[in-house]
Amino acid sequence: MIPIPTKMALTSGGAEGSTKLNAFDHALLAAGIGNINLIKVSSIVPPDIELIELPFIPGGSLTPMAYATITSAVPGEMIASAVAAGFHRPDHYGVIMEYSGKCTAKEASEQVIAMVEEAFTTRGIALDDIKVTSTQHTVIKIGSVIAAAVLLY
Repeated sequence: MIPIPTKMALTSGGAEGSTKLNAFDHALLAAGIGNINLIKVSSIVPPDIELIELPFIPGGSLTPMAYATITSAVPGEMIASAVAAGFHRPDHYGVIMEYSGKCTAKEASEQVIAMVEEAFTTRGIALDDIKVTSTQHTVIKIGSVIAAAVLLY
């Protein structure tokens, strides 16, 4: 049987680096997920999930998460990422939506909230609550941002 995550933490971060990959790595570190292996998953919140603060995750762990990221090498450009998790009721699944773009954190947050609302409407289930994390970064030389919903056991 495949294990179902029981906990979820929302996190985000942004940073500069000397290369695009280094900027992404630094954004991961800023978000507290830089020393683990990210496993990108699609966007369903398991039933009975507990929303927690990001705990210590041992280095090298294989960790599922839904995330959005963007990296830019255009000085002065504003980049942002956001993740929203929508909840129906505790014993029912929910939906996570991710977005990144050349915008502010507020605009990215508004985008993912609208995406969660549409996902619930499409599924015909009531949306009871939404939790969002977002970040923005003004590029100096090479910048990157990430927002993630980290699924834990």
